[in-house]
Amino acid sequence: MATVAPDTLSPPDPGLTAAQVAERVAAGEVNAVENVTSRPLIEIIKTNVFTRFNGLLGMLMVMVMLTGRFLDGIFGVAALINSIFGIAQELTAKRKLDSLAVLNAPTIHVVRDGVTESIPTGDVVKGDVVELRSGDQVPADGTVIGDQGLEIDESNLTGESDPMPKAVGDEVASGTVVVAGRGWFRADVVGAATQANRLSAQARKFTRAHSDVQHSINILLRWLTWIVIVAIPVVFFNQWRADGENLAQWREIIVRAAAALVGLIPEGLVLLTTLAFVTATIRLSRRKALVQELPAVEGLARVDVICLDKTGTLTEGEIAYDRLEPVRPDLVAVAERALGALAHGPNPNGTTKALAAAFTSPDWRMTGEIPFNSARKWSAASYADHGTWVLGAPDVLIAHCEPSGAGGLDVAARVRELADTGDRVVLLARADELPDAAGPSGLTAYALVVLTEQVRPDAAATLAYFKEQGVTVKVISGDNPDTVAAVVRRLDVDPGTPVDARTLPTDDPEKLRQIVEDTTVFGRVTPDQKQAIVKSLQEQGHVVAMTGDGVNDVLALKDADIGIAMGNAAPATKAVAQIVLLDGRFSNMPAILAEGRRVIANVERVANLFVTKNVMSAVIIVATTVVGLSFPFLPRQLTLLSTFAIGIPAMILALAPNAQRYQPGFLKRVLALAIPSGIAAGAVSFLAYSDAVSFGDMDPLERSVSALVALLVTFFALLLALARPYAVWKLALVGAMVACVSLAFVTPIGNQLFQIRVTTESILDGLIFGVVGVIVVEIAYRWSQRLRREQPPPPQPGAGTAP
Repeated sequence: MATVAPDTLSPPDPGLTAAQVAERVAAGEVNAVENVTSRPLIEIIKTNVFTRFNGLLGMLMVMVMLTGRFLDGIFGVAALINSIFGIAQELTAKRKLDSLAVLNAPTIHVVRDGVTESIPTGDVVKGDVVELRSGDQVPADGTVIGDQGLEIDESNLTGESDPMPKAVGDEVASGTVVVAGRGWFRADVVGAATQANRLSAQARKFTRAHSDVQHSINILLRWLTWIVIVAIPVVFFNQWRADGENLAQWREIIVRAAAALVGLIPEGLVLLTTLAFVTATIRLSRRKALVQELPAVEGLARVDVICLDKTGTLTEGEIAYDRLEPVRPDLVAVAERALGALAHGPNPNGTTKALAAAFTSPDWRMTGEIPFNSARKWSAASYADHGTWVLGAPDVLIAHCEPSGAGGLDVAARVRELADTGDRVVLLARADELPDAAGPSGLTAYALVVLTEQVRPDAAATLAYFKEQGVTVKVISGDNPDTVAAVVRRLDVDPGTPVDARTLPTDDPEKLRQIVEDTTVFGRVTPDQKQAIVKSLQEQGHVVAMTGDGVNDVLALKDADIGIAMGNAAPATKAVAQIVLLDGRFSNMPAILAEGRRVIANVERVANLFVTKNVMSAVIIVATTVVGLSFPFLPRQLTLLSTFAIGIPAMILALAPNAQRYQPGFLKRVLALAIPSGIAAGAVSFLAYSDAVSFGDMDPLERSVSALVALLVTFFALLLALARPYAVWKLALVGAMVACVSLAFVTPIGNQLFQIRVTTESILDGLIFGVVGVIVVEIAYRWSQRLRREQPPPPQPGAGTAP
């Protein structure tokens, strides 16, 4: 074990001068790496503009423009406006997220001009003298030049879980984490060349968590791409056959063919899906939640198990001294002085900080020290003329203590009693000499120190919310399982039988899965076991969220479906999380979960509108091809539909509140409503058009009006169905859209803009068929809702796990 003399607390090197720092910055020898909390501008533009469907829309717009019928080409302008709007919205989110990332960027201490200062890790330059403290993530690769019991966890690079002691001359690597002691190193390799940045180049770039919505939409887009490819020659041939006897009709052929093809393109669906995700990130940022991957918002809606650490999540994370329970009354005075000396040592941790507030320093001179780390679970220090003292976890130290003798406190029994109360207990013991690498031995117990953890005031209500929403809670902690269970019990949750993770059958995956399924509280969990518990739940079909704040949570956070880091988390923990709770408020979790559910439910709503339009267009293309009629609509007439019955309502509904719980099967439900509704819309508009043709005395525009009325009535019925449950603002929205469409029928400018020629016969003809469409849509909607109700719920953990 490394020992530390108290007279080596100053930096071993004055560090770089300001001029040297400026030279290295100018030379680009800085530690800054690309900010990856959001996509770069060029990718945002490419994603929103350069898509295969926008390319097809652009081609059709150019063809229509060449006919001189410019107003029929406004569908292309609308697509461009949609793309611009999407870019603007995502840029707004990018600026917000990037600013939050800067404000909450990890910092490190460096020595410059002999002065220690705190700077963002990205501002470290080559040659800097960097100070390392417990909990810091090493920001660069370099060589140790000063050591005070420095121990580093290199598991994320080497896979070795045991902390490695570091002495002067040893190398340290970026991305590793200080778990004990203090030290200084010189940054030899910075920026993208460091080990951590090379290894994390792929993991830290803008990535997308698995998204059921986006996966389903991508499937739809692939189908629609092939449908459009097949439809292009069919549509142009049919239009030529219907209107091509006179070559002067070439303009009509192109315009109506374009209208048919535009209806097959879901130009707004991808945009509104992205917009829903982006808007959710902005809303969550107002709650101090930084979303580092957009689809993580949707992933929250699918979570059915959430794994929580106790400290920092259910409890405040700060501990306070409560009382001293000496082995014998005559040991109180010396125990208090020893605690004061340990509490005011050079390497404080959470326990000693709490003790420092209660005990004053006796000014003992330290001659050697072994700093605390979580692997050992104890610390020790030697003092001239006052012996060696050890402070640590009772379950680790008791086995090395001599019996207390007659009349003394039964330390082991008392520790068991205190564990049931949820209090944290550490044991103060005296040793003959500073322990070596084999650990302490020959200890004499002096006192139990009782510390209390403050339960978060919002924790009970948050756990109750999870239970109400069908989300099962697993509490996974490195503390004593009985202590963890006691805390959970204080939150009005039945902890069941807590499990000591040291007894988990790691060599029997099937037995491990069963235990994980049936257990609520796990204690003494190592980082590898946290990861194994998460994987076990995933293997059983659960969507798992993991919260944490310590380095020991990193592996589990990275493997969870959604990793959530607390605001005070170590830099390494924040780096792998998809969501960071910047203010560390556990009470924000219900709002975050609700935001995910709002997104997925609203995207499903708007997807129904867009896919129904695609199905409708396909039905009309097939019907008109079979009977030899031209396509009923002009592009500008379908723009009226796309704008007021689909686009604007979809945009507003995508951003609306929605508390509907997530159910798997997004694509199946969308198609269950969109296919029958699309068939109904296509059929009634085609029948209205063909009926108008049979009258013989209607001109082409009057026939189109008949079909357009039937189509609009059917789509507004679908919009009303999707707006359920009704609210005043939803009814007002539909009413406003109907009013806008009505203006196109009753005003001269609307008639001219959308090429509408109104006659009593055409309106009545369209209304009659539209009523049929309304009936079919209502039946389809009720059937789809019944399908949702009959759908089996997501897999739930065993009965023993409910919070």
